[in-house]
Amino acid sequence: MSKTEIDAITTEFFGAFDNRGGRAADVARIRKLVLPTGVIVSTGEKFTAYTVEEFIQPRLRLLTEGRLVEFSEWETSERTEIAGDIASRFGTYRKSGVMDGRPFEGSGTKTFQFVRTPEGWRIAAFAWFDQP
Repeated sequence: MSKTEIDAITTEFFGAFDNRGGRAADVARIRKLVLPTGVIVSTGEKFTAYTVEEFIQPRLRLLTEGRLVEFSEWETSERTEIAGDIASRFGTYRKSGVMDGRPFEGSGTKTFQFVRTPEGWRIAAFAWFDQP
């Protein structure tokens, strides 16, 4: 059951950014999926560590103010290891959309750390690297 729950949380995470077909992205859903004190890190050229709110706010604006439309990202492969009430997931993803009127596609790698809480599995931390 734990793997099924972690798969569902991961799918919900990626779906939070989807604004295809005029759908409103639900980036605020990240607050439900990630622990309030979760650690979020973007690696690569612009290494940045975020709080949950620091991560949500710019993405919310980007996905609702019209600069980034027809956007989605999805997991393409994953490896999940579960030990009791902790789990680690390492996977690849793809993304596509239209940014400032220009279509784009990309890919990268994400890693998630999950913990089982009294309310169920939650993301304790995640980090990603976008392929150049």
